[in-house]
Amino acid sequence: MVEAALEAVRKELREFPAAARELSVPLAVPYLDEPPTPLCFYRDWVCPNRPCIIRNALQHWPALQKWSLPYFRATVGSTEVSVAVTPDGYADAVRGDRFVMPAERRLPLSFVVDVLEDRAQHPGVLYVQKQCSNLPTELAQLLPDLESHVPWASEALGKMPDAVNFWLGEAAAVTSLHKDHYENLYCVVSGEKHFLLHPPSDRPFIPYELYTPATYQLTEEGAFKVVDEEAMEKVPWIPLDPLAPDLARYPSYSQAQALRCTVRAGEMLYLPALWFHHVQQSHGCIAVNFWYDMDYDFKYSYFQLLDSLTKASGLN
Repeated sequence: MVEAALEAVRKELREFPAAARELSVPLAVPYLDEPPTPLCFYRDWVCPNRPCIIRNALQHWPALQKWSLPYFRATVGSTEVSVAVTPDGYADAVRGDRFVMPAERRLPLSFVVDVLEDRAQHPGVLYVQKQCSNLPTELAQLLPDLESHVPWASEALGKMPDAVNFWLGEAAAVTSLHKDHYENLYCVVSGEKHFLLHPPSDRPFIPYELYTPATYQLTEEGAFKVVDEEAMEKVPWIPLDPLAPDLARYPSYSQAQALRCTVRAGEMLYLPALWFHHVQQSHGCIAVNFWYDMDYDFKYSYFQLLDSLTKASGLN
C-alpha cells in the first residue's frame, strides 16, 4: 500500500515537468529589442519566472566601447584580483566523489590578461569569477564605465542588487549545472556566453547527491591536489554534465528538455531565480552580472515542495 502510494507520487512528479512546460516554459529563450518598462518586466518576465534576452540595454555603457584586454592592462593592470584556478576549468563542481572548489590566487589583472593573450603561462585554467560583488570591491576603477545597477529592474523588483560581479576567463572555464536564489541580469560586454537552461519544474529529472567538500591546492611544482574541507558539511550538488549526461546512471534526465541560448556582446540575459544553468564562454569573454535577491514568495515555497517530494519519493 505504501509502495503503491509512493509510485503514484513518482508518476505525478514525472508528468509534472511536461505539464508545466506546456503552460509556461518557452520553446526558446525570447528576445526583446529594447529594455522593458519596470511594469512590463515584472508582469511579463519576473512573475511568470520566464527568461529573456534583452538587446540594446547596454548601449549607453562606456564599457561597451572601452573594455578590452589592452584597456584592462592599461587602466587596472596592476590591480590584484581573486582568480579561481582549476586543472580543467571546472570550479565548484563534482569531481569523483568530491565537490571540489577552486584554488584561489591573488594575481595582478595584467597577468591574467597576459595568460589570455598567450604572453604568459600559469598552471591550470584561470577565471576571474569571485561572486561577492568583486567589481566594486576589487575593480572600483572600472565603475564609471557602467551603471551600478539596472534602473528598470531595480524599480520593478523594489530593491538594489545584492551583488555586482565581474567575469573574465579562458574558454575552458565552465560553470557546472546549478541554480541560484537570485534574479540574475547577466550582461556580456565582449565575446559571448553559452547558456544551457532548465526551468525549476525540471527538478524531478535533475539528480542531486551529497558530496564531501574539497578544494584544489596548487603545489609549488604547479601540480593540483584535492584537499578535503573537513570542517564543512556535505554539499548537495548536481553530478550530471548536461553536455555529456551519463544516462545509464541518470536515465530520467533524458526526459528533461534544456533550452540553449547564446548571449552576445551588448546583450543582457534575464535568468530568473531557481532556473538551472550551465555556462560556457568564448576565450577572453568579459561580462558583468547583477544579482537581485529573489522574493521568497509562493514560487519559492512551491519549488521547495517539488524538491522535497522529489527527494522523499526517491525519484533521483
